[in-house]
Amino acid sequence: MCVKSPCNINSSFWNNSSCPKNDAFKYPLYSTIFSIVFVVGLITNVVAIYIFTCTLKLRNETTTYMMNLVVSDLLFVFTLPLRVFYFINQHWPFGSMLCKVSVSLFYTNMYGSILFLTCISVDRFLAIVHPLRSRTLRTKRNAKIVCAAVWVLVLAGSLPTGFLLDTTSTSTQNKINCFENFSSKQWKSHLSKVVIFIETVGFIIPLLLNVFCSIMVLQTLRRPQTVSRGMKLNKTKILRMIIVHLSIFCFCFIPYNLNLIFYSLVRTKTLKGCFVESVVRTIYPIALCIAVSNCCFDPIVYYFTSETIQNSIKRKNTVTRSDVKFTEALQSETSSNLQCSLRNLKAKVFHNESSV
Repeated sequence: MCVKSPCNINSSFWNNSSCPKNDAFKYPLYSTIFSIVFVVGLITNVVAIYIFTCTLKLRNETTTYMMNLVVSDLLFVFTLPLRVFYFINQHWPFGSMLCKVSVSLFYTNMYGSILFLTCISVDRFLAIVHPLRSRTLRTKRNAKIVCAAVWVLVLAGSLPTGFLLDTTSTSTQNKINCFENFSSKQWKSHLSKVVIFIETVGFIIPLLLNVFCSIMVLQTLRRPQTVSRGMKLNKTKILRMIIVHLSIFCFCFIPYNLNLIFYSLVRTKTLKGCFVESVVRTIYPIALCIAVSNCCFDPIVYYFTSETIQNSIKRKNTVTRSDVKFTEALQSETSSNLQCSLRNLKAKVFHNESSV
């Protein structure tokens, strides 16, 4: 037999309709992580865009995908100060439209990053596994068409998600919420369908493509005839490239997207029970912070993926060092000439004084 409140608390805990929320820790977590991501992501992506536009002379289809990835990252990074302000104050004073845009840009960045990274992986697969047959496919024109299709696909999934969310006012305090509090009705009627679409097109298919392309490239590199093609493949560099690519992809996107499936099932009441809801709500903020960090890791992919970028940086450093050496030599020669002139001048003065 139950005694007073403990049993009532326990029963209410396991009643899914009145589960207590245990995710208040997300506000300081979000504000801290998003601040770090804003600083690091802004610096690294601005440097990347400078290299693409100013330093890099040779551009190909791979750099086209990476340039679009930079744009996707920067669009999201610019909205992070608004999110940091909200999670510190737990109040959104910037209006409903800016809230919708910020939410849309988050999903645009995440699934845009996934798809552009997949494009880079497929492009590498075609270049190494089918180098001759893919010559007509791997062109800058086709890469631009693919990027345009990716933007259309990503916006088709992210805009409905962002614009379904509206700002809500709390009843106890005069504060406005954003980035949260989708109603159960919205989840059942619209958001569950959107989650199915973005998870299938934006995560599961790209994940399978990345794994497939990586396996096929590794198998090709193991064949003895690969080196004799005249391609002069650097197996160590390509292997390192694939490991970095897959590691960033899996680390950033798998935790969030797996948890999003369970989060959707909980919100639509398909999965019931306060223990399940508690676990999902606890994991969600952590997985979201990891997903947001892709803005900081994408520049690592640029460096390891594009050999032309590395060569461009090396050439620039070589030129810089040559300029420094030339300047030092010029200064040394000028100094030497000046010292000789002074010695000659002193000799003439001494001679004149002696003759007098």
